[in-house]
Amino acid sequence: MAKSLMIIDDSATMRKIIMRTMRMSGLEFDQPQEAGNGKEALEKLSNGPVDIVLCDINMPEMNGMEFVKKAREMSSCADTKIIMVSTESAQDLIDSVIADGANGFINKPFTPEKFQEKLSPFMN
Repeated sequence: MAKSLMIIDDSATMRKIIMRTMRMSGLEFDQPQEAGNGKEALEKLSNGPVDIVLCDINMPEMNGMEFVKKAREMSSCADTKIIMVSTESAQDLIDSVIADGANGFINKPFTPEKFQEKLSPFMN
């Protein structure tokens, strides 16, 4: 059974690039959703959880770090896997977002192989 996916990034172009790269990775998702920032994503998640979230860090209104904290407060998102996808590469920032509840981190630019490596463990 295909997993559900949400891509959160303030750039519509980047959301399309991530989706295309996901398809190239061979991973299959059922009706992927998109959100332009953490606030919009939380509103969509209040209608029901998704299995995997790919989330940028730097966004207006609510950034990815705030999103992770808020999503982890929602009981419906307890099992949601949150993978950050960002140009940020400072190890202290990565450690911080993982400590706040993210399940992984993928640096931009990314490859289909990187998505395959990071998401495969969550596909069962």
